[in-house]
Amino acid sequence: MWILIAVGAGIVFLAHTAPAPFLLDALNSRRSAWHMPQRDPPTIYLTFDDGPNPTTTPDLLELLARERVQATFFLIDRHINDQTAPLVARMFADGHAVALHSHTRAYMLMSPETLARTLRAAADHIEQVADHRPCRAFRPHAGWRSASMYAGLKKIDYQFVGWSWMLWDWNWFRQRTADAVVTRVLGRASAGDIIVMHDGDESAPFADQRHTVEATARLIPTLRAKGFVFGTICD
Repeated sequence: MWILIAVGAGIVFLAHTAPAPFLLDALNSRRSAWHMPQRDPPTIYLTFDDGPNPTTTPDLLELLARERVQATFFLIDRHINDQTAPLVARMFADGHAVALHSHTRAYMLMSPETLARTLRAAADHIEQVADHRPCRAFRPHAGWRSASMYAGLKKIDYQFVGWSWMLWDWNWFRQRTADAVVTRVLGRASAGDIIVMHDGDESAPFADQRHTVEATARLIPTLRAKGFVFGTICD
C-alpha cells in the first residue's frame, strides 16, 4: 500500500518538475508546447531566458542582427527597468519575439487568478516600456508547472512553452560552457526543436553569460550548414 502511495506521489512530483512533457502536459496538450510543428524549410527555434541583462543581452542582440536571425526572449519582469528597457525595445525592433518568464518556482503555487493577474501586469509593463506587447507565451522558472498554472494560463489564453529534450544549457550542476552547449545541441537538434539558453540569471541580473553568446555564434552557422533556418515561437 505504502509503495503505491510513494509511486503516486513520485508521479505527481515529476509532473510538476520534469524537463520534458509529462502527465500535466498530456492533460493540457492544447496549451503546452515542447516542440514546434514541422515547417519547410526545417526550422530551429532559439530561445533565451532570464533577461534582459545589460551585461550580455546587448552582445547577443548584435550577434543575432549580424547573422540576421530572429529568436525568442523570455523576459523576467523585475529585470526590466530604465537601464534595460532599450534592450526590450530593440528586441521588438529587430523582429525578435518577446514572451514572459518567471524568476521563481513559486509561480506554480499561485492560484489561477493570481497567476493570470501577474502575467497581465508583466505584459502591461513590457508594453509600457517598449510600445509593443509580448506574445501570449510563458515559460516558468526551470519549467516547474502545476495544474493551477495551466488553469491560470487558460484564463488569459496563454501558452506554456518548454523546450526539446536535452536541448538546454543547464550543465548538470557544473558551470555552463559554450563547448558543452554546442556539443549537446549539435548532437540532437532536429526540425521543430526548441533550444533554450540563458542571456541572464534569475538571481544575478548583471552576471556575464558570455558562454551563451559564444555558443550561439558557433551554433548558427553550423545549423545553417545542416539546412536549418531559424524561427520564433510566436510565428
